[in-house]
Amino acid sequence: MADLAHWHVDPFPVEVEPTPRWVRVKAGDTLVGDSRRALLLSWYGPGMLPTYCLPADDVATDLLAPAADPGPGLGGATVPHDVRAGGATLAGVAHLFRDPPPPLEALAGHWTFAWESGLTWYEEALEVRVHARDPHKRVDVVPSERHVQVAVDGRVVADSRRPHALFETWLPTRWYLPSEDVDQSALEPSDTVSMCPYKGTARYWSVRVGDALHRDLAWSYPEPVVECPRIAGLVCFFNERVDITVDGEPVERPHTPWSE
Repeated sequence: MADLAHWHVDPFPVEVEPTPRWVRVKAGDTLVGDSRRALLLSWYGPGMLPTYCLPADDVATDLLAPAADPGPGLGGATVPHDVRAGGATLAGVAHLFRDPPPPLEALAGHWTFAWESGLTWYEEALEVRVHARDPHKRVDVVPSERHVQVAVDGRVVADSRRPHALFETWLPTRWYLPSEDVDQSALEPSDTVSMCPYKGTARYWSVRVGDALHRDLAWSYPEPVVECPRIAGLVCFFNERVDITVDGEPVERPHTPWSE
């Protein structure tokens, strides 16, 4: 699946700011980082998504060693290190900001860690997946009375007058539809799973029209995170890859990481 870390938006904000959240990082049961004075780095680009950066005094640096194959680091601004804990080595998952360029100067001497790499991140007592949540990004889900139709190869596969509109910063409006308003005969379950820190874990369907199978064209969050309950069980299609009309007006296909 595509991801925002490979989506170039120009200009894209880069923010470094204090966070009031208690941030911890674990390798199994071993505490690698534990900070109440972390900095939140919000950035986007190749290999870059929002992350927390911990001062060296809050990191178990005795568990870290320079990576054997360091590579360029994050955004060319970090020095990769291995984490050695519990008899295992996680290669290149710890990153030290050493003499970072503007606007990252405040991160000098701070550490961050790779996400979804064998480490576990916590905000307070809550495990956080994928990346840190950007406080400048919003996800709002609003019930609507618009008439939304979705067509694939000329076949209408969804028709609803009771959608939910999901407005997410930097992304197109997504229309989440009751499953009863979706042609279930056109859907084929997929093994694909994706995770979003703002919404939860999504399951996917492919859409078959005639002999053509359009893979992973629709998704649903069976059990979204508690902050986003209204989309539970609703079905959404990629605006980028289907034909959507809203109140009879065609919606232009946007260009995003999920475009074909």
